[in-house]
Amino acid sequence: MAEFRMPSLGADMEHGKVVEWLVKPGDYIHKGDLVAAVDTDKTVMDIESFEEGVLAEFLVEIGDTVSVGTPIARITATPAEQMSAPQAAPRDLEALPAVRLAPAPSVPKMASPPTSKRGVRVSPPVRHLAHALGVDVESVRGSGPNGEVSRADVETAVKGPVSEMPSTSPTAVGGGPAREQRLRSSPLARRVAAQLGIDLKDVQGTGREGAITESDVRRALGMASGMRGEASGPAQVQPVEAPIEAAPQSGRKEPAADKASTLRQAIGSLMSRSKKEIPHYYLAGTLNLDTAMAWMQSENQRRSVSARLVPSALLLKATALAATETPEMNGYFTRGAFHPSSSVHLGVAVALRQGGLVAPALRDAETLTLDELMVQLRALVSRARAGRLQRAEMADPTITVTNLGDLGVESVYGVIYPPQVAMVGFGKILEQPWAHNGMLGVRQAVTATLSADHRVSDGLRGARFLSRIDELLQTPEEL
Repeated sequence: MAEFRMPSLGADMEHGKVVEWLVKPGDYIHKGDLVAAVDTDKTVMDIESFEEGVLAEFLVEIGDTVSVGTPIARITATPAEQMSAPQAAPRDLEALPAVRLAPAPSVPKMASPPTSKRGVRVSPPVRHLAHALGVDVESVRGSGPNGEVSRADVETAVKGPVSEMPSTSPTAVGGGPAREQRLRSSPLARRVAAQLGIDLKDVQGTGREGAITESDVRRALGMASGMRGEASGPAQVQPVEAPIEAAPQSGRKEPAADKASTLRQAIGSLMSRSKKEIPHYYLAGTLNLDTAMAWMQSENQRRSVSARLVPSALLLKATALAATETPEMNGYFTRGAFHPSSSVHLGVAVALRQGGLVAPALRDAETLTLDELMVQLRALVSRARAGRLQRAEMADPTITVTNLGDLGVESVYGVIYPPQVAMVGFGKILEQPWAHNGMLGVRQAVTATLSADHRVSDGLRGARFLSRIDELLQTPEEL
């Protein structure tokens, strides 16, 4: 028997709220399977299991907020352990000679543990896709080896008739049970609807295959506010596209406002701690991007629009490679000592729609090609803004990069995210006058800044780090 505990999803996390269970009692869980969605002060993240076995029971309810380390579910032993465990004999068998004990039922040998009560074989990525699309994997006929449910099977089930999908909340019509249906909706839409008290049956979906999106829920809230206003008088009618904060008239702060305020407080608390505990020093340099931009433009001419590179990809990859050569910039300062990391998990600052930011990690960024980095960067930003990050993406960054160039900022000096020891900032790429070998010209350049921990490094190592980023950008074809 093992306990699944609320994990730490960041250096500043003290508690988390379970907003959604991605499994149910009786499911078989492998190590790495996604188990629950947890709301921290910053964002919603999917957490995975570090244990393997059958989920016996939940120890907390959806909506409960618990401290880090609190048991939230119980996992039983694996079938292999159950078969190998010795069976204790009753002590009073000799006293009951007339009682005949029925033989213990034999446990069938399984090639691999089942992932549901019905024994459906499904990999964690496919099961997570089914959950996101609102598909019950137990109702899907698998076409893979040994009946395994594939991605194509799940996508086919989504395209099937909605009325064939089971529902956990059937609607009664005329006092009798209605035909069971499942409303297609994204996890974020369901969470927002629950927070705002919106019934998804009253929301018109505009997503793929009629799926309900977050914007549909917000639109329904605005329409409901307008209808309430008409009933009270013309002066109280709210516009359909009214923001969440202004819709109700109860004087109660809305969830979006509460979340933004909580996120801002969490960021402020962490940054205050950073400035108090970490002796920052700051460096800045101007990087010549003429060669890198010319190579990128030439490379993009041979690519489709969807596969084209952006300058951020070059800057991120150069930073990751430079960090491998300057270990004092890449790692954690914990328990009074610096612990360098053998891999570069590059944190990328992402602005959230409701305000604030998070910095999830591109894991092993130094090993990614530019194409792989682009794909993972798009997916990471999308998950961050949808509130579906995973634990490792928030807990593992070893160095963070922030880029405000798209907003016109020419330079940014970041505050180090503890327990990291460095942060890199990039500004806007500008055409600047450039003197070289006695000649004056115009070149594309960007201001790069470094905020670093003086307990671990000094200005000399920091300067070499920025210089190495500049050198790598002069040979972009080798990134």
